[in-house]
Amino acid sequence: MGATVCAAVEAAPDMELVARIDAGDDVAQVAAAGAQVAVDFTVPAVTEDNVHALIDLGVHAVVGTTGWTDVSRGRLVAHLGRKATEGTSVGVLIAPNFGLSAVLAMTFAAKAARYFESAEVIELHHPNKVDAPSGTATHTAGAIAKARAEAGLGASPDATESGWEARGADVDGVRVHAVRLRGLVAHEEILFGNEGEQLIIRQDSFDRVSFMPGVLLGIREVVSRPGLTVGLENVMDLS
Repeated sequence: MGATVCAAVEAAPDMELVARIDAGDDVAQVAAAGAQVAVDFTVPAVTEDNVHALIDLGVHAVVGTTGWTDVSRGRLVAHLGRKATEGTSVGVLIAPNFGLSAVLAMTFAAKAARYFESAEVIELHHPNKVDAPSGTATHTAGAIAKARAEAGLGASPDATESGWEARGADVDGVRVHAVRLRGLVAHEEILFGNEGEQLIIRQDSFDRVSFMPGVLLGIREVVSRPGLTVGLENVMDLS
């Protein structure tokens, strides 16, 4: 992803790639090179430290690494607030998925959730992915759960008494199933059901280049959005 992002930035007429850093490099090199925005596609174990370092440097951050929690995002909000009181306005965009089709699928799912009795999510990725369920699926399930709660819906019907390990992860009451299979890149199915009907929303990313329009959009938008923004849908015109 890092190499693909670098190529996309170099090809963008309104951007200049000023630094490339890899594992073990000092994040301060980003500011020293004059970067206004840094893009982080690392791993969950280091991404938070990277973003805090960028905030201290006054560099905006676009983050595609998953594994963030409410607690770790809260630490970012507090840090960004402290910088703002010091007079430094920094924006951070964390996007579980930069694929425009994936963002639209999540948005459609949140709109549909209130109308169906049952909802489940299946995410399918390449076997080199280190976290499960994916950040995209977790974000999708959270949005579905929020919409269901606002609509006054209870839990999806489920008579399971044993073998809960086969029912997937529970994300705010929505079951999420993770597949890791050679040949896949990034795919998601969102399933809704009522008695006598089913709605399936499916999104497929076949190549990493599909994420680049979203990454470039995030880079362009983050500089004018101080504080923390979670989800690319919040910088897209989806009204």
